[in-house]
Amino acid sequence: MRRVVWSGIFSSLALLLTLATSGASTQPTGMPNRVDITPRLVTSGQPSAEALGSLAAQGFEAVIYLAPPTVSDAVRDEALIVGKQGLVFVNIPIKFDSPTEKDFEAVTSVLSALSARNVLVHCQINLRASSMVFLHRVISRKEDPRVAYEALAKVWSPDGPWKKLMQALLSKNGVNFEPY
Repeated sequence: MRRVVWSGIFSSLALLLTLATSGASTQPTGMPNRVDITPRLVTSGQPSAEALGSLAAQGFEAVIYLAPPTVSDAVRDEALIVGKQGLVFVNIPIKFDSPTEKDFEAVTSVLSALSARNVLVHCQINLRASSMVFLHRVISRKEDPRVAYEALAKVWSPDGPWKKLMQALLSKNGVNFEPY
């Protein structure tokens, strides 16, 4: 194990088309608020133990968990469940009420190192994960912030310390975008 300390046939068809074009998963995956960013990068809320146990079968090669492992809804032995499948597991325990630039630097460093792998980035609800992946995409990968923000907006509209962190990091890196 490698471990480093997200009424009829026409109605059904319309729903499937909506889900397919929105980036939301059409399959039950046990991953709340799942957002497929690219074929290699997915964010979600806390996956169930069952979903964690099938990540390799779903094609994932690495998991980045952004909540402290002591939060109330953490899956006990997540690192073990993931590691038994031969996946890389990284926990970056970001305090929800006080995310920092160092947290972002850790996340973007790990995402860059794992860029050739299929990665799940998750936290409890997909607030930390979607926010950090947005920042990574815009600051490190130089993606258009308007396009990158669409994935984040599927989950939430950051406020408080998260919005402040985003504004500070975007400004520091010369990205002219105001999170809404």
